[in-house]
Amino acid sequence: MARRPTTHLTKSLAATALALAALAPALPCAAGTAEEAIHSPGRLQQDLERDAREQPAVIIDLLDIGPGDRVADIFGGAGYYSELLGRVVAPGGEVLLHNNQAYLQYAAAGLQRRFDGREVPNVVRHDREPADLGLGENRLDAALIIMSYHDLYFSEENWPAIDRADFMGQIVRALKPGGRFLIVDHQAAAGAGATVAHSLHRIEAATARRDIEATGLVYVGGTEVLRNPGDDHSLNVFDPAIRGRTDRFVQVYAKPEAPK
Repeated sequence: MARRPTTHLTKSLAATALALAALAPALPCAAGTAEEAIHSPGRLQQDLERDAREQPAVIIDLLDIGPGDRVADIFGGAGYYSELLGRVVAPGGEVLLHNNQAYLQYAAAGLQRRFDGREVPNVVRHDREPADLGLGENRLDAALIIMSYHDLYFSEENWPAIDRADFMGQIVRALKPGGRFLIVDHQAAAGAGATVAHSLHRIEAATARRDIEATGLVYVGGTEVLRNPGDDHSLNVFDPAIRGRTDRFVQVYAKPEAPK
């Protein structure tokens, strides 16, 4: 019959195990909910500072996604939402962090901070121009555009005009039946529609809803958590007086289920 280890040996083995555990690299957290993703260790300081003004747990929950799902973060910039979504769809899911060339230039420094020397689980860089998003058909459980839907109405030298019908058609085709599409954008003044998309980077919620419903997607709700009654909608969203505190609307749509 084998003898039990002595107390001294037991303590020595325990200490060794603790030391090895401390030296082992931390594994990426596979979080199943948005709230867990937000509290995952190792997140960037810039993301932690952004959490308070974004209410990401509320926004992500509206997508109704979970492990194994596939999501496209359209015009995702530096990937703030993509990293959180990547944890929500773990294990087995995938998030496409989409940018076009103009957004890549705008978000270059943020993308470098996010990906250089860091694990960003379940997130795939997906650089494509609006005319060919490369999303496939019936492959997405959800897609989102955060504060960039108004750019579909924007054009200048470094941002060629986008064919909105074609662009949205690609997203609709890529969504599975029942898949969700979410936008967050800066509210424009009543009656402004999309006329201030270029000058103020804003769009009226009613205009966005009218145009998105015209694609065949069905409006299913939203949230008021990003509203700010103190924003009079007159300033450019990058104006220091309002930047980061604009009145924002949130809209969620679903692709109709295929008829049986």
